[in-house]
Amino acid sequence: MFTLDATLHPDIAPLAWLVGRWEGAGVVGYPGMESRNFGQEVVCSHDGRPFLRWESRTWLLDADGNQVEQFATELGFWRPGGEGEVELLLTHPSGHVELYFGAVDTAKIQMSTDGIIRSPQAVDYSAATRLYGLVQSNLMWVMDMAAHGEPMQSYMSAELKRVEG
Repeated sequence: MFTLDATLHPDIAPLAWLVGRWEGAGVVGYPGMESRNFGQEVVCSHDGRPFLRWESRTWLLDADGNQVEQFATELGFWRPGGEGEVELLLTHPSGHVELYFGAVDTAKIQMSTDGIIRSPQAVDYSAATRLYGLVQSNLMWVMDMAAHGEPMQSYMSAELKRVEG
């Protein structure tokens, strides 16, 4: 059961439902890439200041659900914007830094990239959208992406269960 942490900064109360450790699985696929299942662990925490710390790790799974290889890692921060607005800053070891901006409404967050910076060696990646929601106590999310010269389209989605917090 989820309970609101009394040390949570009031400015991030609309994001409180994200706090905790989450685990689950999803699907990733994109043109030029075979669709695959992945496992994911997300840790969303706070230290009393007006932001949340976000860490996500994903790994590809074989047909039996066993971990095959690391797939992606992202580290970042959720920050409240104005009334009903939210920012998400993410860094990736692939050489990308993303800034998302969007809206938070009860247990739903919808956002799109406001900017993407990539290192000279990083793959072409120009835009993305993300949707997060708390559905029957599970964290569900989807990401659409425009990369490699392809238009915006489905890339990843997952359903995660709260295991701590």
